[in-house]
Amino acid sequence: VTAGGLVFMAATIDRQFRAFDIETGRELWHADLPASGKATPMTYRGGDGRQYVVVAAGGDGETWGAGDAIIAFALPRSIAWQPAAPLLHARSAHAVVSTGDAIYAIGGTGEGGAPVLDVERYDGDAWRDETKLPGDGLNAPAAVAIGKRIYVIGGFKTTTNVPTSDVLIYDTGPHTWSDAAPLPAPTGGHAAVVLDGKIHVIGGGNSRSTLADHSEYDPAINKWTDRAPLSRSKGSPAAVAFDGKLYSIGGRSGPGDFGDVEIYDPAVDRWSAGPSIEPRGTAGAAVHCGTIYVFGGESQARKTTLDEVLRLNPKRDGWEKAEPMPSARNYARAVVFKGAVYLVGGNPTVGMSHSSAGSRLVEKFEGCSRG
Repeated sequence: VTAGGLVFMAATIDRQFRAFDIETGRELWHADLPASGKATPMTYRGGDGRQYVVVAAGGDGETWGAGDAIIAFALPRSIAWQPAAPLLHARSAHAVVSTGDAIYAIGGTGEGGAPVLDVERYDGDAWRDETKLPGDGLNAPAAVAIGKRIYVIGGFKTTTNVPTSDVLIYDTGPHTWSDAAPLPAPTGGHAAVVLDGKIHVIGGGNSRSTLADHSEYDPAINKWTDRAPLSRSKGSPAAVAFDGKLYSIGGRSGPGDFGDVEIYDPAVDRWSAGPSIEPRGTAGAAVHCGTIYVFGGESQARKTTLDEVLRLNPKRDGWEKAEPMPSARNYARAVVFKGAVYLVGGNPTVGMSHSSAGSRLVEKFEGCSRG
């Protein structure tokens, strides 16, 4: 049986259970089986979100005796999660995008809560400073990539609670910045995704309150259009484009966290309710292995940052636990790059402030198996 990039074999001749690297064929470890007779490995995912390999050892496959056993081995977290090269600059409340050939980390706050002006680029080897943000810095902006152009949308100026409506375009070819049409209203702490070649911006907040706003930008004509708003105001939602629709996941307003999942259909300009999650804000989200994953975030009710990883089930009517994050944190940004999800930066401490200090931590998630 295969799981987590390993091949597992149970040998009845020498009563050994072995694990091999699926790419190199190298034996990684082995364990004694407690009984002779037939040995059959299989996989399952436990209620704790971890993946297990189970061996039914002994008997003839139909009858069992006192010396027969069923044993389970928990796959280590390192199978699904691997450390990646750390950021050059600690970041929280930042934006992360992939252009296909690289990941870019943009804005946010770093050591001591100071704004980070450097834009970093990661090509699979190491992070390098690529350029600097125009102005004095942004925290809680949103960013998306269309081709080789990166759109940096809104955010709060420096470490203040004053939002901007500015939309900046960074062209990764000539390494130049330009301006796009501004947002309809200044916003920070929002989410943005690309759907059918257009940019959708949802939620967020201004200096007074969170917002239910939903705006669509058409880069072909450099114009924003108001679309159907969210069911309620919320800041720091996670969002992805999946199966031709826009998913808004969680979020918060003041001290309250939300667990609603709203699904937007651009064909009819309408939101519908999806399967809810346990309330949280500042989570990361990505589409990986044909479904939606939600990473970490913060529960204000529980007064803790989260290491939970949730995945939309095959029926799309609920969520199941996947392998937890090695390090709990909020504002960790998720991006898909070269077949894996990279979880970039974030903050391990509880706190509502967009201007809280960040970390350099980057972790790579490759787990697809449902067990």
